[in-house]
Amino acid sequence: MLLAPIFERFKSENQLESRGYRPLQMTFDDQLKALIFYHLEEHASGSALLQALEQNDFAKECVAPPKGIKKSSFFEAINNRGLEQLAEVFNHLVKQAGKALPVEFAHLGNLVSIDGSLIDAVLSMEWADYRGGSKKAKAHIGFDINRGIPRKIYLTDGKEGERPFVDKILDKGETGVMDRGYQSHAHFDQWQLAEKFFVCRIKENTHKTVIRDNTVNPDSIVFSDQIVLLGTKGVNQTAKELRLVGYHIDGKDYWVATNRYDLTAEEVAQVYKLRWNIETFFGWWKRHLKVYHLIARSKYGLMVQILGGLITYLLLAIYCREQHQEPVSISRVRELRNQIANEAAIEQNQQTRSHAKSNKTRQLKRKERGAKT
Repeated sequence: MLLAPIFERFKSENQLESRGYRPLQMTFDDQLKALIFYHLEEHASGSALLQALEQNDFAKECVAPPKGIKKSSFFEAINNRGLEQLAEVFNHLVKQAGKALPVEFAHLGNLVSIDGSLIDAVLSMEWADYRGGSKKAKAHIGFDINRGIPRKIYLTDGKEGERPFVDKILDKGETGVMDRGYQSHAHFDQWQLAEKFFVCRIKENTHKTVIRDNTVNPDSIVFSDQIVLLGTKGVNQTAKELRLVGYHIDGKDYWVATNRYDLTAEEVAQVYKLRWNIETFFGWWKRHLKVYHLIARSKYGLMVQILGGLITYLLLAIYCREQHQEPVSISRVRELRNQIANEAAIEQNQQTRSHAKSNKTRQLKRKERGAKT
């Protein structure tokens, strides 16, 4: 049931097979099921997964290749094969989830939270350059706030800037919701020219030139609503005017720049507050699916693993909505884990009965042969 959106509803023009120079011991379908099983069962290493594929009855029957998989072949596949096909599956599931999941904030438009998440790497991962001799990778993710799902992903070394990925993640007419790290006056102009919307928190001490003030409700959390140019003239000032909303909540002042003139100031504040949803997703994804417990060291392999984690989350989102009319929850994940354990126990019992029956049959045949002699 969980895998139905892939194996029953997915039709690809390209046959989903891993590519490589060595004969396949694990097809792409095997690789995909292994990655989903890895995240769903919270395995902490590739070795733990391989042990489960060899010893767990459910995994041996339903996940592992028919002839099993050797350690060297498994890691060679993870680090060299399947990335193109995984991306295809991920994009398919994003569309499937878009149809299955309700739109929560339709009155606010198409909202996409954009953020980067650092991934601790090991020293042997030379491509994952960060600073101070440490190694980190960074996942740049676009998160569909309206449906509560990831929708785009890019992977770089840890020191890569985040702002250039806004153009890659955000489509025309959508609203990117971003924290202060994305503040860039040149990019604000660029996004407006590209007809892309944004709601971005800015630094409180940012210089601004006020063009006009909008009326503010004295009983609102909003204390300022202005049309401004941001930055210092001749240095870093925006060429195009934009809207700057200031509001106070939980003892803190927030300044949010936007080109959404159709929203009330309170709605602009609400949109920025919804940015927290991507942080909630990151926390849940890391904690319950163990996506950052590395089983690969190459950039290719890490992207394979991350896509496997995103695919697992999307499958859970579709499953929980279609089967239970509710969002993803750890209780449903545990329920699925118990179901897997029960199926493994059933499989073990069936094998035990089958072996017992075979032994009994062999014993009867031996007795018959003995009686004839």
